[in-house]
Amino acid sequence: MGGNSLTIWRGFPAEAQREGGFQLDLMQKGVEPTNWRPMRGIGTGVIELRIWDDAKRTYRIICTARFANRIVVLHVFEKKSQKTPQREIEIARQRYKDLERAFR
Repeated sequence: MGGNSLTIWRGFPAEAQREGGFQLDLMQKGVEPTNWRPMRGIGTGVIELRIWDDAKRTYRIICTARFANRIVVLHVFEKKSQKTPQREIEIARQRYKDLERAFR
C-alpha cells in the first residue's frame, strides 16, 4: 500500500477492512469488484473501490492493476462528503506518478 495507506486502513472498522480485502481479492483473481468507478483523472487504469459499513460510513480504496501485474493501493480514506476531496485525489495522483517513474 502506498505511503501511510496501511496505517490508515488498520484504523478502519473491521467490517470495512473485511469488505475492502474481499474486493481487492476479487481483483487479484481477475474478477471485477462489485462497487467501483474509474478515476481517469488520477491515471490510466486507476479505480476507486467504494465501501460502506452498517453505520453508513463511507470508505474508499484508490488502486490500480497497471504495474507489474499486481494490485497497487495508492490511497485509502474515509469519505465524509458527497464529493471526493481534492486533497485525497492529489495524494493518489502523486503516488501514481511516483509509480510511473519507478517502472520506466
